[in-house]
Amino acid sequence: MTQIGILSDTHLGNITASFRKKCAEAFSGCDAVIHAGDLTDISILSSFGGKEIYGVHGNMCNLATRQILPETRIIYLHGYSIGICHGAGPRHNIEARLLTFFPETDCIVYGHTHVPVCHRTGSTLFINPGSFQGSGRYGAPGTYGILFIEKNSIKGSIHQIADNI
Repeated sequence: MTQIGILSDTHLGNITASFRKKCAEAFSGCDAVIHAGDLTDISILSSFGGKEIYGVHGNMCNLATRQILPETRIIYLHGYSIGICHGAGPRHNIEARLLTFFPETDCIVYGHTHVPVCHRTGSTLFINPGSFQGSGRYGAPGTYGILFIEKNSIKGSIHQIADNI
């Protein structure tokens, strides 16, 4: 089984010791990492211990990051197609809009809303890992996703960052 860590909306200008620790804990069993945008600065991608990284930029990324990372991309892993986009516009119909970008993919990974989701619409698996750094005025803990790819299945799950990290 291949495991892919998924995060989004880190909103960091530089790497902190706390962020590195959270990444190490959350993605230790993962073969690769998808960052679905709003990392803010490209240096954030050096936090994943040499794992393969697939990233896109988001609306809060600086100019250098926007020039390096694409807005959308499709990757192929073990026979499955995965569309990656930060997302834009209002929350209420974001998944319908993403389906127009990636009409034939097996999975769509996105961020932007800071609301974690993991569900299927038809045959398409949607995963939004929420905000890795946490969000909300009451200090909601951060969340992330894990994508599990096996020979005949692709599944996802949402996880909360442990309080002790």
